[in-house]
Amino acid sequence: MVAFLVAIVTNYVTAQPPKWAENTLLVWSVFGALAILSLGLLFWERQLAAQVPDDGVRPVPLGRISAGGHSMNPPAVSARVRGREAELEQIGARVRGSGGGMVVVCGAGGLGKTTLAAEAAAQARAQGQAVVWIHWRDDPEQLGQDLAQAAHILGLPDSRLEEARTGRVSLVDAVWEHLADVKGWLIVVDNVDTPARVGPGLGPPAFYRGWLRPHGGGVLLVTSRDTTRQTWGPDADLIHLQPLADDAGGAVLLDAAPHAGTEAEAEDLAARLGGLPLGLNAAGTYLSVPTSRHRTFTAYQHALEADFADLLGAEHPGAADDPAVARRVVRHTWDLSLDQLHRDGYALARPVLQLLSLLEPAPVPRTLISPELVTEATGLTATAATVDAALAGLHQYGLLHTPGAGGSEPGSVAVGRLQLHLLVREATAHTLTRPEPTGTWLAVLDAHLTRTVNAVAGMPGRTGWPTARLLTPHLPAHLDRNTPHNSTTARTTLNNLAAVLRDAGAASEELLLRRHVLDNEPTVLGTDHPHTLASRNNLALTLGHLGEYQRAADLHRQNLADTERIFGPDHPNTLSSRNNLAVALDDLREYQQAADLHRQNLADRERILGPDHPNTLTSRHNLANTLRSLGEHQQAADLHQQTLTDREHILGPDHPDTLSSRHNLAAIRALLAGAGRRRWWQLPRRREGA
Repeated sequence: MVAFLVAIVTNYVTAQPPKWAENTLLVWSVFGALAILSLGLLFWERQLAAQVPDDGVRPVPLGRISAGGHSMNPPAVSARVRGREAELEQIGARVRGSGGGMVVVCGAGGLGKTTLAAEAAAQARAQGQAVVWIHWRDDPEQLGQDLAQAAHILGLPDSRLEEARTGRVSLVDAVWEHLADVKGWLIVVDNVDTPARVGPGLGPPAFYRGWLRPHGGGVLLVTSRDTTRQTWGPDADLIHLQPLADDAGGAVLLDAAPHAGTEAEAEDLAARLGGLPLGLNAAGTYLSVPTSRHRTFTAYQHALEADFADLLGAEHPGAADDPAVARRVVRHTWDLSLDQLHRDGYALARPVLQLLSLLEPAPVPRTLISPELVTEATGLTATAATVDAALAGLHQYGLLHTPGAGGSEPGSVAVGRLQLHLLVREATAHTLTRPEPTGTWLAVLDAHLTRTVNAVAGMPGRTGWPTARLLTPHLPAHLDRNTPHNSTTARTTLNNLAAVLRDAGAASEELLLRRHVLDNEPTVLGTDHPHTLASRNNLALTLGHLGEYQRAADLHRQNLADTERIFGPDHPNTLSSRNNLAVALDDLREYQQAADLHRQNLADRERILGPDHPNTLTSRHNLANTLRSLGEHQQAADLHQQTLTDREHILGPDHPDTLSSRHNLAAIRALLAGAGRRRWWQLPRRREGA
């Protein structure tokens, strides 16, 4: 403005003045008016500058604060909330207390976080609390307006809002300063699935400088799929929702469809649905419709095996564009989390989840999900860091769980475990097209399962035992996927892992693999094939380790008859079968039959293999143990002495078999000496694997 006046004066002095300029009074009047206007504009500009604080806070339109434009009442809960009594009490105790604070109900999509929050809101309102419900719309500015409206409802004065409007105070500070002074309220912010965007400004909610803070006089209740403490900070109470127990899940189904079956049938269906409230509600709603094809819990459960995609994983036309719709559809509810992970830079999260969904519904060893597996299966570039990030992202959004690591054996090495929820696994598997890329992915998985088993079998000592247990449930399907032309490698893989499990004493897991191999071989190789006979022998041995003595003896008897018929009475396989049948009869306390078989075997082995062969020594050792059980203590002692002498000479004094003979000889001598005051135990008879 000053420059403008200088220009006028300059022009007036240097230019040819017009006629009106000769009027001095008029000229000075114009100059005076312009000077006054210039000063007014200058003071106005300075006043505006003074209203913007140094931290850059801008004025907030008061009209948007005083009129939210949408309901802030909590949604109504249409059915009784089951199985969440502990969580509701935890929230209720916080609401009833005097300290206020922040509670985050977190977990994967479909666990009923919004329903739990709505029930907590209803209970708080019934107790006289002021309740405000805010829906996160992925818009920090809108969240600020909604929280300002909530604070206004709770008595934030218009004068304070005016200060925020004019920029003299930060709106977020004005809101939380007021909320810190007011008690008796519950504010719910629902579905905060992108907490990094909450704002205002940068930084996660854990900094407590943004719109979500634990410092109020009432309770701020947040629901989110983000389950990490790093996101929410040390002062937030995290309630990590888990699937419902079977009885609570059954109650949900009976509430929706009381005539669809018994309590036990409802609980069975609830277990099949993994206790996921979204799945339970979908099933209950379906069964409550009179025109539905399947009208009972049992019929619905059976239909899931063939019609999963139609009943629970179906496409919904509005799910792709409307997150609110996607949350109500079992399959699509997890797509929201996967889409967000992709936007956050976790490019491998979806393919890694899809790979895991092709495995069985059991924990998976972390070492199986390697960068090489991901790259070979999907064709995407994967590194150890990007695979770790993908798994961390899936865990953060509750799509992946990590059950307690480590083995049951003392001193065993801790092993990382990954596990998907039952319905997450099934719904994700349905997103893969068949036969490709699913066929290719499964082929790569099978190759890596074989490599992992071979690596475990080569580990020293107990190192590989925990991983072997985790691999077990995934190997039967590995064998089933292979055709008769290439199933030999798959059977070898199962047998190799079963041998590790035998050493680990994991008889139940070993039984699963032994039985599956035996079920496969007669069809592929025939009932008289040596591999089939070996598999029957190994299955019988495993049954014996589990205490199933009669079933073990029946299989050994069948195997001995077939082995004698196919190989002849003097074949080493026949002698091993006879030894194992005798041991099984020992377990059944049929000692005389067992002794007769052991005598026959000892004579045949001395004749065929020679008196010093290790198998001959085993037969003498086993016969001595059986004679002891028959009360023939002196004969047993003589055989144990002979066996000990031979084993020391042939195997050495420190061999495990030598030590076993020395122990059993000491035990039988104690009996002969009348040492009945002490109870001596003989070491077990020796079984022989195929």
